[in-house]
Amino acid sequence: MGGEAGSPAAAGSEGRVKSLGLVFEDERKGCYSSGETVAGHVLLEATEPVTLRALRLEAQGRATAAWGPSAGAAAPAPASEVEYLNVRLSLREPPAGAGTLLLQPGRHEFPFSFQLPSEPLVTSFTGKYGSIQYCVRAVLERPTAPDQSVRRELQVISHIDVNSPALLTPVLKTQEKMVGCWCFTSGPVSLSAKIERKGYCNGEAIPIYAEIENCSSRLIVPKAAIFQTQTYLASGRTKTVRHMVANVRGSHIASGSTDTWNGKTLKIPPVTPSILDCCIIRVDYSLAVYIHIPGAKKLMLELPLVIGTIPYNGFGSRNSSIASQFLMDMSWLTLTLPEQPEAPPNYADVVSEEEFSRHVPPFPLPADCGEEACCPVFACIQEFRFQPPPLYSEVDPHPSDIEEAQPVSFIL
Repeated sequence: MGGEAGSPAAAGSEGRVKSLGLVFEDERKGCYSSGETVAGHVLLEATEPVTLRALRLEAQGRATAAWGPSAGAAAPAPASEVEYLNVRLSLREPPAGAGTLLLQPGRHEFPFSFQLPSEPLVTSFTGKYGSIQYCVRAVLERPTAPDQSVRRELQVISHIDVNSPALLTPVLKTQEKMVGCWCFTSGPVSLSAKIERKGYCNGEAIPIYAEIENCSSRLIVPKAAIFQTQTYLASGRTKTVRHMVANVRGSHIASGSTDTWNGKTLKIPPVTPSILDCCIIRVDYSLAVYIHIPGAKKLMLELPLVIGTIPYNGFGSRNSSIASQFLMDMSWLTLTLPEQPEAPPNYADVVSEEEFSRHVPPFPLPADCGEEACCPVFACIQEFRFQPPPLYSEVDPHPSDIEEAQPVSFIL
């Protein structure tokens, strides 16, 4: 939580306030969301009797977008504002009929509590041409002396669940560029890029799948980057700011060669989550996969990203995931297969000795054959007397009497 926790006060005829502070009930709580309760105390310390008219608490939240006028423009500077929070509480008032209240010297504590609106609040944000800010302020009203106040910032976050179906959809794009002038072309450069889903969270590594084919005569370099785009709207005008927040570089690709990114990772640094529900400030993200071509404009594919707050849990819709795989180009199949396929399990590993013993032939073997079958036909019958390996099932067909609760982890 940012902001000042307390402020000193000057002496006056109405009594001296040594300090005025504002403390949240849980100072370790990093941020609040819609519908949550904000609680705390206003602390006032006086060295002598203090006369006051009221002690109130204000909570405000608003989005503002503004920038200076263009050079030589006669129109006023663009500015817009949207209010999201406005709470006003009285913490101490004089008795009915009395205009003032007298506080004795010492340390005084005034608790407060209020609930944030249930409708979605926009995530706190500060940018070049605007901000979304929330604050809590305690105001001490004096009869003749100036009011005293203390202010604390309130960090608010609007949660985005990356497990929603719309954010679990893979994103794929393909593009080709002819290198050279119209009469001196040296060949095309083609690029295909894919990410497994649209939604990710801070700290996650995005696996990038890409295929690059260089049929030109030039040496090219593939790269990838995450871009943040801030859009501000004020008085019908728009300002856009674009930042690169992370990037990765591939190897050089010679003329006539191809390269494949089979899950090359790009980690998301700590950034503001996507802001998609504010009418004057918007924060978007995209993953750009591009190729630097000497002497030509770079070839770029931009895949939309949403930076969320609720991490991927691996239990997304299985049906939608399977369907989306079939809708993708089959050329991506080679990118999703493991490089070294895992061998099937041994028959002895899936059939226990107890189950093996159930199928021992009930009749004795001929005396002259000993412990082994004495003829090929009998040996062939003996070989296929046992049941085939059991079908795959997630339910144990022979559960034990004692169940052990153990954590289960999934590696995706």
